[in-house]
Amino acid sequence: MVKELKFREYFTSLGSLVLAGRNSKNNEEIVAQTEPEEIVLHTVKPGSPFVNIKDKKPTKQDILDAAIFCAKHSKDWRDNKEDVEVHIFKAKEIFKSKGMKEGTFGVKKFDVLKVKKFDIKKL
Repeated sequence: MVKELKFREYFTSLGSLVLAGRNSKNNEEIVAQTEPEEIVLHTVKPGSPFVNIKDKKPTKQDILDAAIFCAKHSKDWRDNKEDVEVHIFKAKEIFKSKGMKEGTFGVKKFDVLKVKKFDIKKL
C-alpha cells in the first residue's frame, strides 16, 4: 500500500523544497510549521494551497517557481485558465483572527506576482 504524502511536495528548478497544503486542514498545518522568515505564497483570490519555500534565502527563481506551483493548484486557475495573481509574504506577516474559518488567514504585508498562463501550462 502506498502512503499519500501529508503535503504536496515540489522542488524548484534550483532544488529548493516547496511544501503546499492539500486542503484547509493542511493549510493550517503548513502555516503552523513555517519559520518566521520563510517565504509563503497564496493566490490573491481564495481557493489555493498555502505554499511554503523551505529555504532561508530563496532566489527570485525559487519564488517564481513556487508561485507557478501555487497558481497551478488554485481554484482561480482551475476555473479560469488565465493569468493568476499570487501574494508573496514572510510567515511572520500571517495572522489568524478569532472566527476565521479553517485554512483562512490574514496577511499584514505582501507583494503580488502575476503568474502567466504560459508558465502555468508548462508546469
